[in-house]
Amino acid sequence: MSEAAHILVVDDDDRIRTLLKQYLTKQSYRVTTAAHAASARKLFATLDFDLAILDIMMPGESGLELLAGLRKQGVKSPVLLLTAKGETADKIEGLKHGADDYLAKPFEPEELALRVAAILRRTHVEPPPEEIEMSGLVFNPARGELFEGDKRVRLTEAELQLLTSLSSRAGEPVSREDLAANSPGSTERSIDVQVTRLRRKIEPDPKQPIHIQTVRGIGYRLMPD
Repeated sequence: MSEAAHILVVDDDDRIRTLLKQYLTKQSYRVTTAAHAASARKLFATLDFDLAILDIMMPGESGLELLAGLRKQGVKSPVLLLTAKGETADKIEGLKHGADDYLAKPFEPEELALRVAAILRRTHVEPPPEEIEMSGLVFNPARGELFEGDKRVRLTEAELQLLTSLSSRAGEPVSREDLAANSPGSTERSIDVQVTRLRRKIEPDPKQPIHIQTVRGIGYRLMPD
């Protein structure tokens, strides 16, 4: 994520709230805490959270009741539930209420941090860049256009789909399987052929590519300027 994710921790246990705030802050997250559901509701009314960590077993309104109410209000922030109960039935009940994950107490802070990071990866999608520059070329994913100065570079439909897919995750490895899935009629083997053709149009030296890089054992990665 380009900015630190903002996490809300709701737990009636002062010790747990303090521990989670300290630990998650060290992981570079912004953390706000609430001791009960009523306080959490007020915070949701004025702030947007990238993730909420809710304790189920709270006096008064439980974490499940809070979660159900938030979902009815249209709050879409992902939720990780915490509870002393570890039975499968309780986990299923939490997921039915719209939770994204579940962690039983006691837990290791490291495990919670891993689950938090996994949820944020699944639920947070960075908007694609408006333009991507590559050695004098400019690609606009929204318009599906590649230009070299004022001259438009012609791309086949397969090449356009490939470049668009790589652009949406610029800097990250993308598997051949994912690239083929995003390009109707393509196979993992045909992706290699398309990459070779696209490199001829993009790379200063197609034999030594710097923009469409091969990631051994995975697929390819687009590296803009």
